[in-house]
Amino acid sequence: MDTSATYREIVKQVILQYAKLRPSHGDIRLDPVLDETRDRYALMQVGWDRGRRVRGNLIYITLEDGKVYIEYDGMECGITQNLIDQGIPENDIVLAFLLDSLTALTAAV
Repeated sequence: MDTSATYREIVKQVILQYAKLRPSHGDIRLDPVLDETRDRYALMQVGWDRGRRVRGNLIYITLEDGKVYIEYDGMECGITQNLIDQGIPENDIVLAFLLDSLTALTAAV
């Protein structure tokens, strides 16, 4: 299996695991959005909490040029370590939500 296919499967697996979680309050569902054609992967939250509408991304990841770009990570503990634990090397993960000078996960190490 090539690197892109491997990373694609890992990202999908991790997002689907997060989608099984249940928020501690409110009537909120977690919807995985998996676009394998464009290599865009997200976890959306949708519902109601204390009379207010809740909607938006919890996770947004793109795959490009053999790298995994974490565009947004709204998870309390972060998704990066889960991706590493599942086999994606640190040097192939880019924290795209940081400034350009800080995006490479291992740049400062």
